[in-house]
Amino acid sequence: MSRFFTSFWAILLATSLFSQDNTIDLQPKDTLVYKQAYGLRAGVDLSRIVTGVLDENYTGLELVADYRLTQNLYLAAELGTEEKTIQEDLYNFTTNGSYLKVGVDNNTYENWYGEQNSIFYGARLGFASFGQTLNEYDIFNTNRYWSPDGFAPSNNPPREFSGRTASWLEVLFGTKVELFSNIFLGASVRLGFLVTNPDTETFPNLFIPGFNKVTDGSRFGVGYNYSISYFLPLYKKRNKNPEEEKQPEEGL
Repeated sequence: MSRFFTSFWAILLATSLFSQDNTIDLQPKDTLVYKQAYGLRAGVDLSRIVTGVLDENYTGLELVADYRLTQNLYLAAELGTEEKTIQEDLYNFTTNGSYLKVGVDNNTYENWYGEQNSIFYGARLGFASFGQTLNEYDIFNTNRYWSPDGFAPSNNPPREFSGRTASWLEVLFGTKVELFSNIFLGASVRLGFLVTNPDTETFPNLFIPGFNKVTDGSRFGVGYNYSISYFLPLYKKRNKNPEEEKQPEEGL
């Protein structure tokens, strides 16, 4: 019987020592790994398509894309083409050309885990190559004897001005919302400032593809877009747990 009690107390003592070495952690650490998708998002500007349907004097197409570099920073670009005919008081002209904008967007919206929505601000450098055609114009004359109700129209054929270029800087504010899985609806407003816009004495640049209308005596222009795009995830990257960021560092 004594041997039995001796063995029992030995087992009990060993168990007690083992339990002391393996204390219970009352605040276990979260081992969940937070990962978000990184990749390419590409789509089309809906506003230019709709405008082309509603306005017979306009045709345009813009492709939009962005690539996620960090948790909040995106490399972004727009590539497009526009053709627009404008009627002014004394003349009618058509501008036709293409443009490219490149820059970055910074997301300021703090998503819940798994969300990919964004409220962002950004900047672009834009470049356009285009031509203009002076379709018809009226001859300004202070003597209204022969044309009391207006100016006399010119009989000259349409005149083309090709090989024109312009560049500008652009700041923008916008948002992108995930409607369905990897399908995003976006909108943005833009303010541009012309950097280069060579003056021409014969016929000035009154409309620049991608920049919009050029106002006399001003280098500023405004624009907007409404886009729908698809996100193609290429890989996933671990992001720090939001709760982990709030925890103080050890030793402080």
